[in-house]
Order: sequence, then structure tokens, then C-alpha cells
Amino acid sequence: MADQLSNRVRIAREAKGLTQAQLADLIGMSRKTVNTVENGVFVPSTVVALKLARALGEPVERLFSLGDGG
Repeated sequence: MADQLSNRVRIAREAKGLTQAQLADLIGMSRKTVNTVENGVFVPSTVVALKLARALGEPVERLFSLGDGG
């Protein structure tokens, strides 16, 4: 069974009072990219994950984790 990446990007973004568009501007990406990451449609590259973590003031390990499927 393949591991699945889960994320807390939406929770962290909302806690900071940011819209998807505002977060996208902070990381130099599109709002659609932020949306697809939040919804688990797109697995971000290491660079994007680190940019998100920096913009949200969170360790990358807090934003993203591997689910064991069980």
C-alpha cells in the first residue's frame, strides 16, 4: 500500500488569516496551486513545501506528513 501525503496547509493558512490568493502571492505561485495542494490533488515539490512552510511560519514537518493508510 502506497503512503499518502496529508497536509495542514489550509488550517495553517486560515490561522494566519490569509486567503489562498494572499498565500499564493507570498510564495510566488498561483492560487490554483495553493488550492490543489490544500485539497491533496497536487503533491508539492520540496521547494514549494519549504516556501509554504516559510510563508506560514510553520516547520515543514508540521504542514506535511505521511499517512500509513491505517
